[in-house]
Amino acid sequence: MGEQLTDTTRFLMKERFGKDSILSLATCVEGVPYVRTVNGYYEDGAFYIITYGLSNKMKQLEKNPLLAVSGEWFTAHGIGENLGYIYSESNLPIAEKLKRAFASWYDNGHNDYNDRNTCILRIRLTDGTLFSHGTRYDIDFKNSQCP
Repeated sequence: MGEQLTDTTRFLMKERFGKDSILSLATCVEGVPYVRTVNGYYEDGAFYIITYGLSNKMKQLEKNPLLAVSGEWFTAHGIGENLGYIYSESNLPIAEKLKRAFASWYDNGHNDYNDRNTCILRIRLTDGTLFSHGTRYDIDFKNSQCP
């Protein structure tokens, strides 16, 4: 599809999405598309979203983990993965980053962080198109991600 992340596209992605970012997230189950708006945070080839493990989006991703995202002159395909409870030991490093990124609403009562179903959705990007100042960047994320 495109080239792997370059220094330029890595910088642009982090600058644009390395904070609280509004994204459209699309799933598809049995030929029916679903789309919703989510808050995401980008790091190293993936978006991270705080959500509820029993939500429709998570149920849909269990059936079909392939998805699409869109926001701020960027569209991409990816694979959704439930990382589990937000405060499980393995999630603590990213949970702290999410708490800082989403500080303006993190403790507004919308999420119950004591509920074990409050989880982190990781979207591992596979390919995408980014536009910046009149330049189109087609990006192959598959071999550009950190584990």
